[in-house]
Amino acid sequence: MTASLLDPAAFAGKVAFVSGAASGIGAATARRLADLGAKLVLADRDGERLAAFAATLGSGDALALEVDVTSIASVETAVARGVEQFGGLDLAVNSAGIDLPRCEAASYPAEQWDRIIAVNLTGVFNAVRHQIPAMRARGGGSIVNVASIMGFRGFAGQPAYTAAKHGVIGFTKAAALDHAAEGIRINAVAPGFIDTPLLGHLSDEKRRAAAALHPMQRVGQADEITNVILFLLSDAASFVTGACFEADGGYLAK
Repeated sequence: MTASLLDPAAFAGKVAFVSGAASGIGAATARRLADLGAKLVLADRDGERLAAFAATLGSGDALALEVDVTSIASVETAVARGVEQFGGLDLAVNSAGIDLPRCEAASYPAEQWDRIIAVNLTGVFNAVRHQIPAMRARGGGSIVNVASIMGFRGFAGQPAYTAAKHGVIGFTKAAALDHAAEGIRINAVAPGFIDTPLLGHLSDEKRRAAAALHPMQRVGQADEITNVILFLLSDAASFVTGACFEADGGYLAK
């Protein structure tokens, strides 16, 4: 019988790698996984903030590591340390991402482009590149990459972010095909505007405008994206790979 996501033991004892774990969707997902009994390898570039978050989990099965996802060596070391401490890797959520000030394509700063692509796209590649061998040694696993509605639609003033998130979805599909026969499922989730630190710089007026873009007339909450991620990680999604699930309050249905 296929396991149910609602089974309280669905994640017990599983080893999960979560990037961008100090805040937002990464933190919400890590907390839920901890509550469900998973062993966690938490990665974030803000080591101090990550350590403070890990301390709130009340779990001895959480390894907090300061990681630069733009460095393939940094990610390789983090995955290896997790495998060494917990004996393997079963699950991964690649949610590390940044946003930078908007600028039209013709005058977009090259260094800003490079930074967005390095974190939001190459960072996902670096993570998956080392998660797959660890899962292969375990006999299979499940990876969820955090994309965006901007992986499907263009957005004025966001050429690099839009390109990176389109890339995440394309990479997810290609990697899923490469490793489907090995029992490694690779999917993505495409959130709409979510109430995380990435929206923290918005004025009240701009937050209302962002909410109005969604037919549900509100922005989403990180836990609502976590619910989709947990489904994709779980055996309840055992026949799902190469997919990108939209969790966007109806944004892409317009």
